[in-house]
Amino acid sequence: MTTDSSFDQSPLEDRDQLIRDFVSRGLVILPPEKLGISADIHEIIYSKEKELFSAKEMVNAEQIPEILEVINAPGLVTTCNLLLGQRWAIVPYTHNTPFLSGSNDQHWHKDDNGPYNGRKQRHHHAVQVELLYYPQDVSEDMGPTAIVPYSQYWTFNHEENHENFAGADHLDFGYQVSGMERIPISGPQSRYDANDVVNRRTEHDVRMREAITNTEWPLVEPFEAAPLRAGSVVLYSHNLFHRGNHRRDDWTTWKERPRFMWRFWLFRTVEPAMTRTGVDQELCWDQPPTDALTGTDLSKIDSNITTVWQYHYHWIRSGETSARRHDSEPFSQDSPSEGLDQLHKQLHLLNDSAEPQRIGAAHRLAAMPNHAEPLEILTEALHNERESVRRAATYGLVALGGNATPTFMEATKSDIKWIRKAGVFGLGEAGHVNEDVLDTLIEVLHSDPSIYVRSVAAAALGCLGRRSAASDLGETVISRCLEALIQSLKMEVNRPGMDRAQSRSIKFVRPTNECDVCEGIGINYGIERFEPIRSAVRENGLWSAVVLCSHPDSITDPTLDSTIAALSDVIETDKNIFCVGFAMDALIRLSPSAQTRELSGLERQNPAELVKDLLAKLPLRSAESFSRARHSMLSDSDDAP
Repeated sequence: MTTDSSFDQSPLEDRDQLIRDFVSRGLVILPPEKLGISADIHEIIYSKEKELFSAKEMVNAEQIPEILEVINAPGLVTTCNLLLGQRWAIVPYTHNTPFLSGSNDQHWHKDDNGPYNGRKQRHHHAVQVELLYYPQDVSEDMGPTAIVPYSQYWTFNHEENHENFAGADHLDFGYQVSGMERIPISGPQSRYDANDVVNRRTEHDVRMREAITNTEWPLVEPFEAAPLRAGSVVLYSHNLFHRGNHRRDDWTTWKERPRFMWRFWLFRTVEPAMTRTGVDQELCWDQPPTDALTGTDLSKIDSNITTVWQYHYHWIRSGETSARRHDSEPFSQDSPSEGLDQLHKQLHLLNDSAEPQRIGAAHRLAAMPNHAEPLEILTEALHNERESVRRAATYGLVALGGNATPTFMEATKSDIKWIRKAGVFGLGEAGHVNEDVLDTLIEVLHSDPSIYVRSVAAAALGCLGRRSAASDLGETVISRCLEALIQSLKMEVNRPGMDRAQSRSIKFVRPTNECDVCEGIGINYGIERFEPIRSAVRENGLWSAVVLCSHPDSITDPTLDSTIAALSDVIETDKNIFCVGFAMDALIRLSPSAQTRELSGLERQNPAELVKDLLAKLPLRSAESFSRARHSMLSDSDDAP
């Protein structure tokens, strides 16, 4: 693909720095000139938004098609290719609309792990990225999105405390429960002195700062992505803590000077490109000692942090699932057993504040030259009664790569659903690409009694298929994954969203036979065709279908026929809008390949015409997702690292 973006002509070391920044900080910012599109587009988008908001009309990509030029901007595509691989996709019908900054503060949170309130295990690999686009200049006092860089690898328990709790992770859950989120901080109804608002001295500001410092996690500090020029794009890990921010400028100017922001969830459909260039060296992560973007002091980082960063840098640059072995641990040569005991103790530390040490210990074990004893330690930890230990062990085992396959396989047989979930997740992320792993994931998808575990299995099949595309088993695995997912669609049903069924916030719902928490918030957008119903298994399965259909040449006949038929049926009949969106995205990705192949078992119209007809029948289209699908599949050769 030929582009006119200056970023495409930048030295390879600049691209490498972008990857380093993302795997460590979890955040990169593209200035407007890096997009490679006309600066006039941003003013057009902003003007149209103002007009639609003033008229109280819906704002989306169909009303403002210029937003599609931003999404497909050469420099943005190149950057996302570096971070997510080619053919990346946009989650349809979630947050793909503008946000308007005003008087209130959101609580610090991580967004629900996708597709949307699905509550899978969080991918530490660069699988999900959030994109923020600002069509106007944003000053520090206009409520720029607040972010906590360097927080993407640390989180909290949710399994034991909330059973199947589907919501986001919160730094200060009590902030929302107490009602502070509904209290205006600025604006005409604020109870605060204007100077206190401007200088961040309000009770709300103090609460927000303390929520971060109370974690006691290294490096984490609040950061506001501003000042920004019109057309700037912020890309950050889906796992970063962040929040909507209140404005601190003169509220009488808000109506005439609104601050808009568009947000999109992006996800990976291909593995990182296999390359050995520059991945063998041990990077120095504290030079320069201060992060130029955030001002964060990097001089005090230790191996618990840098080993995690090094693994993810290695993965995104090399395409290798397993960590690069090294001898850099001070105890690795002189007293290996003492060092193993030390990491074992660290892996089992108590309290939320020890999350970086636990995750760090797991990765340090995975990076040791001899994997036998670390594997034993991590396997035992995977079966620990504490979720925090199991969580760290899961990521450490993923970093061990294929060596952890037997451990994950055995975990899928556990009586404890959380351990089965970890096993299924691990097989998708790093298990050997072979028939035994595939058979196990399919069996779990079709037979496990837990909706939660089946949901993770549905997503894991997409991850396994994605990885298989880079191997000789691509055709066999991808076709079988699709067949299993199509069969699952016939077995799984949509159910009422818990918020609607129980007439309460998603934060306070509980599992029932009628509606399971992992089915999340029910949304119908006020359109008669759709209902506020959800199915985490169906949605994750169709998320995987998008991933698998991004490799159409690996789909064998007659699987291609049956996949087109199944996707078409979902699009025409499903009342869950998220299912419809994923199915349409997957079908669009199939179309270019299907056009050149004879559909053996069905007398069916040309796939391109089929897509056109189905789109015409949808009462609401996710134009940005579908445009991205077309763009990614019709591009002959996007730039890769």
